[in-house]
Amino acid sequence: MMKKTILLSLFLLSSSLVIAQDSLLNYQPKVLLVTAHPDDDALFSATIFKTTKLLGGVVDLALMTNGEGGYTYSTLGNYVYGLELDKEEVGRQYLPGIRKKELMAGGDIVGIRNYFFFDQPDFYYTEDVEETLGKWNNDWVHERLVEIMEKGEYDFLFLMLPFDEFHGHHKASAVLALRAMKELPKENRPIALQAFVRRGADDPGVSFTQLEGYPDTKVMDGKVFEFDRNQTFGANDRLNYNIIANWVIAEHKSQGTMQLLMQNDTGIIEQYWYNALNGEEGLGKTAEFFEVVNVVEP
Repeated sequence: MMKKTILLSLFLLSSSLVIAQDSLLNYQPKVLLVTAHPDDDALFSATIFKTTKLLGGVVDLALMTNGEGGYTYSTLGNYVYGLELDKEEVGRQYLPGIRKKELMAGGDIVGIRNYFFFDQPDFYYTEDVEETLGKWNNDWVHERLVEIMEKGEYDFLFLMLPFDEFHGHHKASAVLALRAMKELPKENRPIALQAFVRRGADDPGVSFTQLEGYPDTKVMDGKVFEFDRNQTFGANDRLNYNIIANWVIAEHKSQGTMQLLMQNDTGIIEQYWYNALNGEEGLGKTAEFFEVVNVVEP
């Protein structure tokens, strides 16, 4: 009897904590995250963690490529997996499976719910979005993304910021997701936010208006929302949200470049550009969401 009473008390305590966190918003946010490669989600990791773990929301991930092109950076992964992954013929054979497992291990940490794998070719590094779109099955990707968005009824659509010096696969993932979003009636569309990071308070970040030739990617001037991973919490304020990102990145042992991107003494600030396609009516909801994301604590 005593054991049952203790278990009930613990359940009620945990339930009250969830309710307390959820009460900061009058809904449980639903997010669709669209990325190109199986470690790109690390860019969004702290906001994802807060959405799922502290706000009772859900995040689903749509991954465009199979990640096989990551063999270029797999030298250290050879020693973890016992394979010569940095040899193209070996990496292209084994990395799609390995990187999916790494992705889901990182996703478990931040609470990603569902994964949609599109398995488009991760052919090689290019900054040419048109080359990428020319090698992907755009019609099938479009239809599948529309279907996912219609069924998911998402509040927000998180995308990679398609700035000029970025990978063409990243740009293409954003372009295709925005095209799919436009198929939905305006009242049913998620609010699209295109994201990247800046490295500490002294870094001004990327300057972006739109990807040339792709007007759907245009952002609303001056409307950039942020979450600063350097916010401290816990005993003596010794913890911050860069820890979450580091945990996620650590799961991607077949790779190396994301670790280097996030390695910074000043910490990382996640930035989310508000897409002009949303219109002004979504600004209030977005501002409220990020206000809560910035204040809710474990």
